Amino acid sequence: MILINLAIGLLTMMMCLALQVMFSLWSVRYVVRHSDEPGFGSALLTGTRRLLMAMVVMMLGNFLQIMLWGALFLWFGEFADFHQAVYHSGVNFTSLGYGDVVMSTDRKLLGPLEALNGILMLGLTSASLLGIVQHLTKGHRHPANTVAK
Repeated sequence: MILINLAIGLLTMMMCLALQVMFSLWSVRYVVRHSDEPGFGSALLTGTRRLLMAMVVMMLGNFLQIMLWGALFLWFGEFADFHQAVYHSGVNFTSLGYGDVVMSTDRKLLGPLEALNGILMLGLTSASLLGIVQHLTKGHRHPANTVAK
């Protein structure tokens, strides 16, 4: 049973990676493509709005992954309703580990696999957001911070 759960977990992790890469790349490309366009208000406000939009899109990708894991748990009969399965999945994905809801012994390995997946995918989200911030601030150095040659 351990090998079956490991195979199922790794397959689900690969699907989650594909999903998060799609959402992250779209977000980064969106901000890069539109960074030269003038926005409403100051450059700081415009950059912040674009960063916020990218964050919301990437968090949607994370939430879809939580729902994917929840659907998997529901499909295996670990939970009676989708809400409970998604709650448990969210606790696993974010590595909170409340422990108030647990799965059967046969499927317990999927919990740590989802937690590992969540750490990796939230790390990818964070790295993508940092890349966007670096892109948005790339050409905005203050003259006092530059070194005279």
